[in-house]
Amino acid sequence: MKNFALIGAAGYIAPRHMRAIKDTGNRLSVAYDINDSVGIIDSISPASEFFTEFERFENFAHTLKRRPDTALDYVAICSPNYLHHPHIAAGLRLGCDVICEKPLVPTPELLDELTQVEKDTGKRVFNILQLRHHGAIRQLRDKVAAAPQDHKFDVDLTYITSRGKWFAESWKGDPRKSFGIATNIGVHFYDMLHFIFGRLQRNVTHYRSDTKAAGYLEYERARVRWFLSIDANDLPDEVKGKNSTYRNIDIGGEQLEFSDGFTDLHTTSYQEILAGRGYGLEDARHCIETVNVIRTATLARPGADAHPYVSRLH
Repeated sequence: MKNFALIGAAGYIAPRHMRAIKDTGNRLSVAYDINDSVGIIDSISPASEFFTEFERFENFAHTLKRRPDTALDYVAICSPNYLHHPHIAAGLRLGCDVICEKPLVPTPELLDELTQVEKDTGKRVFNILQLRHHGAIRQLRDKVAAAPQDHKFDVDLTYITSRGKWFAESWKGDPRKSFGIATNIGVHFYDMLHFIFGRLQRNVTHYRSDTKAAGYLEYERARVRWFLSIDANDLPDEVKGKNSTYRNIDIGGEQLEFSDGFTDLHTTSYQEILAGRGYGLEDARHCIETVNVIRTATLARPGADAHPYVSRLH
């Protein structure tokens, strides 16, 4: 049985980590969040210690090191994006391996810094790249690998997930903390595209605002027009009033359906990490480099490579 700490226990994704820790037969020893809306702990790990101040959490974690049976083995991180880097570094310096949500960090330079902290501490960082474990996505990857090597697939990726006025008031609506829409809601899609279609060869951004972004990505095996939005006005007419989310990945006229099968992907990710097969810093580099360019690139004039929804924005 491994001992875990959890940073960001009040966040949306934290319960999936709590359940993954429990379902893999391990112990959540201590959790931390500045917010105390963490009642979910009662139904998953009621004996866990909990702190709302990082200094007290870190001090308690150090006291656990005095005994081999209580010393922490892993720190799981579900905190806001801009805190991932310091929280990962703190976990490594506690003498723990670290499991962190996406995006690990906003830039390749900060990824390099974490690589150095890994070397300093002898511990490792693992990224939750759960879509790589999804059955439908792995099947598509196999299909692409079996296709003629000179064939490039034409892909349209559309993801609209409506958010209310609260979003702008939260850290997710602050680009200094979330690193923007493409990073916050898109990073797992860019990792998925790389996982399926190989190395990125071209990265063009056509549109970027606080609520939406669009562009073109060309991979070894695919040409991808993408559009991401949190604006309900972007929903297709047939969806408005029925669903607040629209997700469509069109690959050469065929739809990739992966709405189901998400429930246990965090547990699968934990199982792989505990078995020594987790995804580390270098596995995350590709999607970090991708979103860093999208966030900072000069906008290009939309052409034939632009997602069809871009024409609505001008």
